[in-house]
Amino acid sequence: MTDWVILVESASDISQAETPHKVLRVNDYISKPALFAGRRPYVLNLSRSYAYQSEGYYASLLGEARGHRVSPSVQTMVELSAKGLYAHALPDLGERVREARAKGAPEISSLFVAFSKSEVPGYEKLAREVSDWFRTPALEVEFDDSTPSGIARVRMVSPHKLKDARRAFFLEAMATYTSGRISAPKTRTPAKWSLAVLVDPKEQHAPSKPASIKRLADVAAKMGVEVELIEPSDLTSLAEFDALFIRATTSIDNFTYRFARRAEQEGMPVIDDTHSMIRCTNKVYLKEILEKAGLPIPRTEILDEKSDLAAAFAVLGSPVILKTPDGSFGNHMVKATTLEELKTAVKGMFNDTALVIAQEFMPTKFDWRIGVLNGEPLYACQYRMARGHWQIVKHAPGGKTTEGGFTTMPVEDAPPDVVDVAVRAARLIGDGLYGVDLKETDKGVVIIEINDNPSIDHDVEGAVMKDEIWRRIISWFSTRLEQRMARSG
Repeated sequence: MTDWVILVESASDISQAETPHKVLRVNDYISKPALFAGRRPYVLNLSRSYAYQSEGYYASLLGEARGHRVSPSVQTMVELSAKGLYAHALPDLGERVREARAKGAPEISSLFVAFSKSEVPGYEKLAREVSDWFRTPALEVEFDDSTPSGIARVRMVSPHKLKDARRAFFLEAMATYTSGRISAPKTRTPAKWSLAVLVDPKEQHAPSKPASIKRLADVAAKMGVEVELIEPSDLTSLAEFDALFIRATTSIDNFTYRFARRAEQEGMPVIDDTHSMIRCTNKVYLKEILEKAGLPIPRTEILDEKSDLAAAFAVLGSPVILKTPDGSFGNHMVKATTLEELKTAVKGMFNDTALVIAQEFMPTKFDWRIGVLNGEPLYACQYRMARGHWQIVKHAPGGKTTEGGFTTMPVEDAPPDVVDVAVRAARLIGDGLYGVDLKETDKGVVIIEINDNPSIDHDVEGAVMKDEIWRRIISWFSTRLEQRMARSG
């Protein structure tokens, strides 16, 4: 029998008597990774909520970090959280609705779909296609003939809300589904040859300054690649390009994710891809995947509202660094020197997230940043701590920031163990562009985080390589475009 695990929040949601597969509480799955040592199960996450940073969200996120095959994926949760994120799928789905009704399918206001099975006869093709777009156990498609696609919205349905005949339908569909295999989603092939560079003119601290973007464009032109800047309002024109390079600060709940997802749907090479965004922007995922790979990180505890804070404080020592899972550029970080400070800070953080990261404090004069592209080291920088502060960037009231200095050097001049650990860490995420932050300590090299959207400016990260840093990035895109053209030819 295939190794399936069914995650629920309460025993009343799906009981062990209703399925031959292991039923496990979500909290146990999150907190007890040793239960699955040496196993790679299929995981059906039937949480009551898939909201961002809920326990259901973290169950899928950590499942992916552990190498488990999880449905729904975090990517699906994110996409179905807002219509703007899945609008790209509606034209195709709307066509399936029209086909079904043309063949006599009944006029209904909504359709319930469980594991690609349609509850209403006549809509089988729509059920299969919506499940192919969004791999999730239970979905509801709401119809609205006044919209261009005929679809008002697509939403995930929590199985604990299902009653009577619908619950029986869901359980039967689940039994059928868990006896089969999961296939991979399809990709599409690009049509043109040009590179879109996404920037946000309103951003104060962008990953690359305008002068650096101009340098990128000049280098690309010499390599036969046309570069055009696009902005957050240009999503509808993205399909005119061959590839996408995001040079705005990424987040899974802003426009950068929507652009990356649309690029992937169009078959375009993209930096940063959505998988890298999801993985790198969440420190809970990074802790799990780095520990699983045996790579060095500071002593770390994942806290929830039931955690023994005194025990965590005793383990980590004073001070403790607290981080929200999706903080960036030093934001949403607190240094707690006493247990009371820790309790106060954690309480505030739990208003926005189900989990908080607590790490031992490891003071150093600078952090290393190793840029990694396509699994190979690209650049090496030292970023010094801001004057009189424990971080590289000091955030003052009113949004003012102060940064420390930097030193850039050839990769071959950086300590080999720093470079080696950085490359091994980046390869766990993907083959795109990453900036791995590390510290050299008395205990050896430790990884602080992996950034999917690292800063690259010609006078900082490119101070040693000059134009070669841009040539390497453009070559990454060119290689993938040539491969796609060869396959399509």
